[in-house]
Amino acid sequence: LALATFPRTEGDPIRKWLLLWLVGVWALRLGWHLFRRWRAHGADGRYLDLLGRLERTHGMGFGKAALLAVFLPQAVLAWLTSLPVQLGQVALEPAIGWIGWTGAGLAVIGIGFESIGDAQLTAFRKDPANKGKVLDTGLWRWTRHPNYFGDACVWWGLYLIAAETGPGVWAVAGPLFLTFTLTKWSGIGITEKAIHGTRPGYADYVRRTSAFIPWPPKKA
Repeated sequence: LALATFPRTEGDPIRKWLLLWLVGVWALRLGWHLFRRWRAHGADGRYLDLLGRLERTHGMGFGKAALLAVFLPQAVLAWLTSLPVQLGQVALEPAIGWIGWTGAGLAVIGIGFESIGDAQLTAFRKDPANKGKVLDTGLWRWTRHPNYFGDACVWWGLYLIAAETGPGVWAVAGPLFLTFTLTKWSGIGITEKAIHGTRPGYADYVRRTSAFIPWPPKKA
């Protein structure tokens, strides 16, 4: 969507290139991470469970269930979330200022945060000695979901870049909806529901560790 918008708008060139570069780095990193995870662990069990329930309860075939429950909702989510990189490319003035550069810094921090979190989790899972254990070191000591927090930082940062322009201000719906999705809808809730009861010590980890925003852990 960012790439499709780029040649069709006449906004500030620096802002346009900055938005395109940042979202491109974010997308390539996420795509590579998901590909490696798929190669190592197969399809996401959460989606397989969802599609299986739809097939059993509504008699849907796999293709129809995947279209209605996965691909169409994700298309809407992608369009809404990416509003900053669409509307942020429209206006020629004003030129990017300190708010925009602050947003760029926040986006870079977010990419780094989720990259480190994913790398720590991947390394933890590769060690057979950690099977059934809970990762509570590194970034995971401060937040139970550093990847989700980093993702939110990226899109709030992109919004700040866009928000210096009139059209870009209205893109706030994107990061708001993403943050709601990650924290209240399909992110933390579904992920933790799948983990509870499968790993000893996870309930204690939840009790002492912030769910989203990095924060010093509570004492055991």
